[in-house]
Amino acid sequence: MCIATAISLLMILICAMATYGAYKQHAAWIIPFFCYQIFDFALNTLVAISVLVYPSTIQDYLRQLPTSVPYKEEIMSVNPTCLVVIILLFISIILAFKGYLISCVWNCYRYINGRNNSDVLVYITTNDTA
Repeated sequence: MCIATAISLLMILICAMATYGAYKQHAAWIIPFFCYQIFDFALNTLVAISVLVYPSTIQDYLRQLPTSVPYKEEIMSVNPTCLVVIILLFISIILAFKGYLISCVWNCYRYINGRNNSDVLVYITTNDTA
């Protein structure tokens, strides 16, 4: 319980830092949230790969669930191959959405970094003919 509380507080802090960084336009404050998103995406990708490589683990996991889980018997009766395809489709949708959110945060970071960049070219034009 202590670890879950610590992780929750850390996530709240990281999200608050990203919000503050976007509001005050400090690009460095967005980086921890971006790193968390990359880490989360990598973990979900590993889950998808493990479902693809070891499809029998889904049935084992379903057998270990308590009997109070709704629709457990109906899910167990589904063809294992069909169940793997459904789970992979669901994970793929989640990964696509997470990839979109990573893209949004990266574009926000680039925008703020570009606005704070002082490498602006200045063209001076005069009508001096001398």
